Amino acid sequence: MGRIFEVRKATMFARYDRMAKQFSRIGKEIVIAVKKSGPDANTNPALRRIIQNAKSVNMPKDRIESAIKNALGKDTSNYEEVIYEGYGPHGIALMVVTATDNTTRTVANVRSHFNKGGGNLGNSGSVGFMFKHLGTFKLNPEGLNPEDLELELIDAGLEELGEDSEGNLIVRCGFTDFGNMQKALEERNIIPVSSEIQWIPENTVAISDEQAEDVLKLIARLEEDDDVQLVFHNMA
Repeated sequence: MGRIFEVRKATMFARYDRMAKQFSRIGKEIVIAVKKSGPDANTNPALRRIIQNAKSVNMPKDRIESAIKNALGKDTSNYEEVIYEGYGPHGIALMVVTATDNTTRTVANVRSHFNKGGGNLGNSGSVGFMFKHLGTFKLNPEGLNPEDLELELIDAGLEELGEDSEGNLIVRCGFTDFGNMQKALEERNIIPVSSEIQWIPENTVAISDEQAEDVLKLIARLEEDDDVQLVFHNMA
């Protein structure tokens, strides 16, 4: 009985840590979006996207509103998005998206994570050419006809339309077409489950399960860093 309790407690804390990380990431995104284009989600597409994502991970409404209000304060940190590139173990390319108020600290930490995880931090552009910078919208498929939707969204910059493992529709467009696609979906009263700017690999690299474990350990180390928002890779 004691063993079961310990497992449940560990699972609960892991879930809490994951939720806390998600809320922290969204909070920083809100600061960046508000400082760049204001606190009104109706005129700030980036903020509107972030609020949708916040709701998808059950971030409380009052916490979202508090983050927007705090972003307007003079004492709020000025975060900026900085992307680091490098190779993990076994030649796997990594794109590390950070939100930082101290680039000196962040680059030192990211370099340390790469070194300790058996990888190497590269220069800007060292692996970025292996990825496509895309906007990704996850949609509830209920009431949607994929074939019709594909035709309707071509003019908004649609590049890919498919499904994920959970049966959600996945709509992808070029980074510069993100606003157009967001508007096109809103005009059709389609509210995404979530939407993100992602780095999608042009090609993936197949490695063994044992090698993949090495890469995943480095990714986990990076994701635990407070400054790291997202990590993308080209591992199959």
